[in-house]
Amino acid sequence: MKKIVKKNKKGFTLIELLVVIAIIGILATIVLVSLNTARQKARDARRISDLRQVQLALQMYYDSNSAYPSALADLVTSGFMSAAPVDPSNVAYGYDSDSCSNNNYTLGVGLEADGTSLDSDIDTATQDCGVGTVACADEDPTFGYCVQP
Repeated sequence: MKKIVKKNKKGFTLIELLVVIAIIGILATIVLVSLNTARQKARDARRISDLRQVQLALQMYYDSNSAYPSALADLVTSGFMSAAPVDPSNVAYGYDSDSCSNNNYTLGVGLEADGTSLDSDIDTATQDCGVGTVACADEDPTFGYCVQP
């Protein structure tokens, strides 16, 4: 009679471990790419929110002074904003006021992701006296978000 020897197979083979590690790596990559896109959209939402707050402060300044300020810092010194907004990626917000009549301005910022928020902005921001040349001329119209009163 032959003895039957049972081999104790505990653990995984090298191939099984490599397949599991590869699958985990692929899933981690997909999650990180999705997370990066969500971060871009969040930063863009903050930029648009900041521009709307600045627009409101500009309108209050205009109501008090019958003209728009020459720089965004004037909103802080005049007390219409407690602090100037800071872009999440330290990109400056563009602002250009109409030096001819002080009754127009262009406010802009570059966005990271293309989205539906771009439907509510202006695509070309050049007006009389060059309003908009500082704020929006350097921005790609696809990704630049520019507003006027």
